[in-house]
Amino acid sequence: MESKDTIIELKGISKVFEDDGFKAVDNFNLEVKRGEFVTFLGPSGCGKTTTLRMIAGFDVPTEGDILLNGKSIIGLPPYERPINTVFQRYALFPHMNVYDNIAFGLRQKKTPKDMIDRKVGRVLELVDLEGFERRAIRTLSGGQQQRIAIARALVNEPEILLLDEPLGALDLKMRKEMQLELKDMHNKLGITFIYVTHDQEEALTMSDKIVVMSEGRTQQIGTPEDIYNEPANAFVADFIGESNIFNGMMTGHLKARFCGGEFVCVDDFEEGTHITAVVRPEDVEITAPGHGTINGIVDSVIFKGIHYEITVLSGKNEIVIQTVHNARVGDRVGLRVDPENIHIMLAEDHTNLFYADVNHDFRLEYNGHHLDTSLTRIIKGSKRREDGTVVDGNGDILEPDRVRILVSLMPDDIEMTDDQDAGLIQGTISNLIYKGDHYSYIIHTELEQDFVVNDEDLWNMGDRVSLLMPVDKMKFTLKKK
Repeated sequence: MESKDTIIELKGISKVFEDDGFKAVDNFNLEVKRGEFVTFLGPSGCGKTTTLRMIAGFDVPTEGDILLNGKSIIGLPPYERPINTVFQRYALFPHMNVYDNIAFGLRQKKTPKDMIDRKVGRVLELVDLEGFERRAIRTLSGGQQQRIAIARALVNEPEILLLDEPLGALDLKMRKEMQLELKDMHNKLGITFIYVTHDQEEALTMSDKIVVMSEGRTQQIGTPEDIYNEPANAFVADFIGESNIFNGMMTGHLKARFCGGEFVCVDDFEEGTHITAVVRPEDVEITAPGHGTINGIVDSVIFKGIHYEITVLSGKNEIVIQTVHNARVGDRVGLRVDPENIHIMLAEDHTNLFYADVNHDFRLEYNGHHLDTSLTRIIKGSKRREDGTVVDGNGDILEPDRVRILVSLMPDDIEMTDDQDAGLIQGTISNLIYKGDHYSYIIHTELEQDFVVNDEDLWNMGDRVSLLMPVDKMKFTLKKK
């Protein structure tokens, strides 16, 4: 049942681009309350701008529905939606002055001139640019042009204002100032803002609700406090602020072992459960050696102005600490963390799954490569008869074109190489997360399939790699077509 406070709802929205089959948004669901400031946050290519464009009407969903005040607007063109958009490139008309730029939409609607004058004056006051009506666009600073673009959108009195990285072209100081001004405008207007950014600080500063996205999917929806303090998974923890992320295991009631020590925590799972532990750098306390939960050696110290960023090595684990207290490289130290500052999550199942085909010699193939195994070697009880046919353990004939083999392979069992001819498949590193003693990589491959690979070495985002996948590490499951 649609809530009377819900202004817009996205239900199972997906978007696949026909030219290349790329799925930019996958089963996106969201309710936006009237007057909320909602931010879509994620790295480049995660689908946030595509989602915004579908709300605006510039793109049409492949699947799903968009409801405005409880009614579908899928078939409604952009100019009939009570929605206005502010883009990163402000798209102001350079040959028009400030007044004419803001008044353009109202004139298209045949609004009376005295009403245009009143509305233009009111929005200029709102963006703190009174008296700028006759100024030429070329004489304005980047921040002033951005305010004019917002004023031009607001003058049409939309129910929803969409903002697609509108601060991206500004310098750092101006961006911080405009964050506060945008939040103030939102409070004064009381209309719904939907904002797109890849900047975590912007999202945390301005939003009532944050939608964290990755690879077209929603990772977590919540308040800034929820997103920062209670990340739903390792991606959110890594993307929002800075985090130490470790693999570990529950060793007892409210006890977890990770990073070489047993820590008391406030999250509880069954003993023996594999977990991921997240600790923010500001929550790690440096103690004298032997007085913490674990010990380590100071590897680096960087002064950041308001704090020191200290890296400590404990075995293979690297722990980043932010503190007002200095340390010296080479110092042996202890480390402790209060239980409430340790966030424990169930370890994500990153098993890689893909299908191999069976050729007419009953050997397995993947991506045009022969795997060094055959159907009879991987299917228990199967055998090849004298007439050349293969039967399973029940004696049923297995026809090559009627079976496929589901292959599973763990992230630790795949190796990356820059030799493009060496692996079974090639792809590009689309995401990486440091997990304390290794990096967890997502490889987007040429078959539009993602693989998770664990590697101790640091590769770069965008690196082109080939994946070595040993057959002896693969597990096989027969799937009949």
